[in-house]
Amino acid sequence: MADIAGLMARREALLGPNVAAFYNEPLHIVKGDGVWLWDADGRRYLDCYNNVPHVGHCHPKVVEAIAVQAATLNTHTRYLHEGILDYVEKLVARFDASLSAAIMVCTGSEANDIALRMAQAATGHTGIIATDMTYHGNTALVSQLSTRKPPIGGFAANLRHAPAPDALRRPSGDSFAEGVTASIASLAAEGFGTACLIVDPFFANEGFPTLQPGFLDQAVAAVREAGGIIIADEVQPGFGRIGTHWWGHEKVGITPEIVTLGKPMGNGHPVAAVVAGHETLSAFRNAFGYFNTFGGNPVSCAAAMAVLEVIETEGLVENAREVGAYARERMRALAGKYPFIADVRGSGLFFGAEMVLDDTNTPAGNFTARVVEGMKARGILLNRLGKDYATLKIRPPMVFSRENADLLVDTLDAVLAETPLVP
Repeated sequence: MADIAGLMARREALLGPNVAAFYNEPLHIVKGDGVWLWDADGRRYLDCYNNVPHVGHCHPKVVEAIAVQAATLNTHTRYLHEGILDYVEKLVARFDASLSAAIMVCTGSEANDIALRMAQAATGHTGIIATDMTYHGNTALVSQLSTRKPPIGGFAANLRHAPAPDALRRPSGDSFAEGVTASIASLAAEGFGTACLIVDPFFANEGFPTLQPGFLDQAVAAVREAGGIIIADEVQPGFGRIGTHWWGHEKVGITPEIVTLGKPMGNGHPVAAVVAGHETLSAFRNAFGYFNTFGGNPVSCAAAMAVLEVIETEGLVENAREVGAYARERMRALAGKYPFIADVRGSGLFFGAEMVLDDTNTPAGNFTARVVEGMKARGILLNRLGKDYATLKIRPPMVFSRENADLLVDTLDAVLAETPLVP
């Protein structure tokens, strides 16, 4: 039997207190393959949560690419190597022609930190706008964007949080645009100007509300009229996860000036990027003289290239679209059975359901937490997010199948039936 208590005690002693771990009784995971994880006791779990192993845990082509390159050369970009050029060339071919160059880094936090500074360098303004429910990483600058853990000393004077879109309570894009416009006016009044609006175009941490076509148009126009630019954080929706498009900003119909990428890019290998136009990127280079020792190293580029090739050769975007639609159809059937399921939503292999306590759409956060624990007890791993954490977050590896979806929904049906709806 795994010694969970002993491992948790060691973590606190060696890593410090309050190191996050999923579930009331954390899992000791020792192996992964495709959509499956195994714990130290040999129990298998269906992974419906992790977007980091984008093409499946331990995909053999990614593993091989990493091993071969690591056995050949690994160094930084102050020496020339073709791997980074070949990868960026293949990557930007998936974007609008205006997004033609990239800076390679190691994490999404680094990518977003650069993107914010890039926006300031390109516009000459310093004001930053984000939503009031977002998360974009944990550098000193980027962590200012999250309201869940206010920074010591308070938020920076040049930062504004606009009310997040809400599929059940604020479905209109007008209300979001009003919040952004008010933020622009406030930043102008205090002399900062508007450098950027940064959004996850799928609004994942906000509960991935269903957005109508043109939802962002007014907000984007207001930012650009004020001399700012748009940053699309594609760490969660990117690389085809949403099924209908490769990128979340394509689905909502905008072309940002900067795109940030991370987690799924290397299937677990730490690699990330900032994609922008050549002039925007040059403004940042000239202002900051940026260099990253590990960003764009040959092994990271080999891993990232292998991920792109697997997505294409295995038809994983199409799989996300088809399996995701099937899973949501089955979950909507559950909504007819359980009235506390207020909304089933998502796109591709990023979907979920929002739970409420009553007809006024009071979020059922504690109930949803118990559902997550019940699913884990039955061997299904997922999580929750959104308003009061009342929305199930289902985001499996892209090799998720209809059979996997059936297991997920059948298990969810059983857990919902046995979990009392109490606050």
